[in-house]
Amino acid sequence: MSLFGRSAVGARLERIQASPRFSGGVFKNPSGATPGLKSGTALSTMGKFFFGGERRSPLAPLPSESPLDRWLRPADSGLRATWLGHSTVLVEIDGRRVLTDPVWSDRASPVGFAGPRRFQPVPVSIEALPPLDAVILSHDHYDHLDRAAVAALALRGVPFFTPLGVGAHLEAFGVPAESITELDWWDSVELGDLTITAAPSQHFSGRGPSDRNRTLWSSFAVRGPRRSFFFSGDTGLTPEYAAIKERLGPFDLVMLEVGAFHPSWGTIHLGPENALEALKLLGGGAFLPVHWGTFNLAIHAWDEPAETLLALAPKQDAQLVMPRLGAPVEPSHVDRVDPWWRAVAALEKKEGCRAPAPEDEAGTELPVGDPID
Repeated sequence: MSLFGRSAVGARLERIQASPRFSGGVFKNPSGATPGLKSGTALSTMGKFFFGGERRSPLAPLPSESPLDRWLRPADSGLRATWLGHSTVLVEIDGRRVLTDPVWSDRASPVGFAGPRRFQPVPVSIEALPPLDAVILSHDHYDHLDRAAVAALALRGVPFFTPLGVGAHLEAFGVPAESITELDWWDSVELGDLTITAAPSQHFSGRGPSDRNRTLWSSFAVRGPRRSFFFSGDTGLTPEYAAIKERLGPFDLVMLEVGAFHPSWGTIHLGPENALEALKLLGGGAFLPVHWGTFNLAIHAWDEPAETLLALAPKQDAQLVMPRLGAPVEPSHVDRVDPWWRAVAALEKKEGCRAPAPEDEAGTELPVGDPID
């Protein structure tokens, strides 16, 4: 099994080359946004990453619970989401189950001895997951496309839905070709009574030193007979979100990335403030933040995304849905946020704030040049 994945060939490569987003041998953001630091910031950012005093990992695992008993009962409202860490969410929609960006490995890396290590275990094993109807993969970065998780899910026969080119990686990891559907932006596919649509995002891709932007990155919209949800994958703030609202919205649940942000790479990651702006462009909906609370991937405190959202969302009339890890939640039943993560933050105040250096980052793309995710 390949550590990095595999390059597209044949009909898969032809589809890539025919995409309006593919030019000069790579995929490009319509805005021209690219990863990397602003001029003159590399040295200072390197210093902050290796020697900064931010609380970038919690002192203890965050509170979590097992969802297994509640998964046995259907959602009363027809829509229920269980955040399992980072960007991995099990969404139950109109009687079907969709899993986003499944990552179970200990490190976001092609190897087990180096790369960002998760500080938060997954609340449930892959083997304990209920039957799945679909897996959605937003792009091929290691904190979103986990080789071991894909291989385990492939044994269950679940269909995978990905942006263009990512299917080659999946085949290399053991997914049968007939279980893979690759989509360009605005392409849709029917899965029973669900419609799954790939939509724009503003990011980049790559798993090795020579495949930068050879596969596409996407957000996804999923619509059933009664309910709908939007999943951002990784993205910066893009005006194309207004087009997503017009063509695919509105949404009952909106999942947007809020962690691993920094002003120097604001064009390819949202962060909490831009996530609220993206929510407005999408037309609102219950907002479940993802891409935080699992890996140390950037130069900010581990709980900063959550605390910033908690402060800003009420001023913008945004409905936050922030369940603790493993807690199934129906967005229509949520009327307030319990800041459950503060139980761990309180330990830091009691014991004294520590500032660990980034651990075992060798072999990954550090924020000094391009963010890892």
